[in-house]
Amino acid sequence: MNKTVAEAVVLVDELKAALAGVAGVDVAVCPAFVALTSVRSALAGSAIKLGAQNAYYEPKGAFTGEVSISMLTSLVDYVIIGHSERRQIFGETDQLVNKKVLAALASGLQPILCIGETLAENEAGQTEAVLERQVREALANVSAADITRLTIAYEPIWAIGTGRAATSEDAQNRCAFVRAQVRRKYGDLADQVRIQYGGSVTPANARELLTRPDIDGALVGGASLKAADFSAIVKAATA
Repeated sequence: MNKTVAEAVVLVDELKAALAGVAGVDVAVCPAFVALTSVRSALAGSAIKLGAQNAYYEPKGAFTGEVSISMLTSLVDYVIIGHSERRQIFGETDQLVNKKVLAALASGLQPILCIGETLAENEAGQTEAVLERQVREALANVSAADITRLTIAYEPIWAIGTGRAATSEDAQNRCAFVRAQVRRKYGDLADQVRIQYGGSVTPANARELLTRPDIDGALVGGASLKAADFSAIVKAATA
């Protein structure tokens, strides 16, 4: 929940300029709902894609304050689903996340599914059990034909916005574990599923994270609010 509409447009204009000539990496921005239309116009002619931060699975109805996936299909390419703040602050369950994933895939959008453990779960040695459950339940009834259109973002909740990122080795191990869970259900298609790391990704640690074999990208939070920082992370992915 950052940036007014005008500020969001300024940010993407700066980002387009900073990334001019950069190739070989997919980039998307996910502004607040109110800025989507304006940012889409600002991105015209750019390779930068557009995503939404959330969506509801029902196509329409008496759900005041929600935005349906069907409302987004003409606007965006991606939709973030199950972000830890949605889970923790707004009480979204694994089952609700699954409904959103299925609705997004059915509409043609590309979901960015967020998973990750809390600090208490991490310290209790429950990380893998939590990730296994979140992957299994979020991907219930997702077909093999659809699985490669989905991105999974591993975000340890204790690292989001805290400045305390997981080490590149820990991030690699967790992303490899997530890929192994996908492989159990979908076989070699797991190699085509994009698995990202999120949680205090910065220009300083981006290259070390992004060169790991099972980390295919980054879901960037606070650093995406400054064009210079976000573009530096993007460029780290091309190195």
